[in-house]
Amino acid sequence: MSLEFILKIGGMLLGVLARMLLPWLRKLIAGEATGFSRRYLYQSLASFILGVIITMLIFPKFEASAGTASPVPSSSPGFEAYFKLFCLAFGFGFGWNSLVIEAGQWPASLRRRTKSNA
Repeated sequence: MSLEFILKIGGMLLGVLARMLLPWLRKLIAGEATGFSRRYLYQSLASFILGVIITMLIFPKFEASAGTASPVPSSSPGFEAYFKLFCLAFGFGFGWNSLVIEAGQWPASLRRRTKSNA
């Protein structure tokens, strides 16, 4: 298992978890949440699985040029390239989970709308 793969999966997982936990913690502090719904876990698991598949399709091979600040040329990417990869995966996981959550909200919203019109 390569460092690039670990950074992609780790960043994606932390992005999905952040998107799941931050709103729940906000609601918990405000007193609006009484417990943790398993629905959050199901949405996050679906987001993570779909996100990993899409990430591996979009970024099949990590190619970063070695930093030019070093006088000795190196064939491996530096910390900055790995950090950028992690941040990209984190943002992708966070955004992908947001899309899945929003898509899950639409059917219930449409059902409520049709009931109120009837």
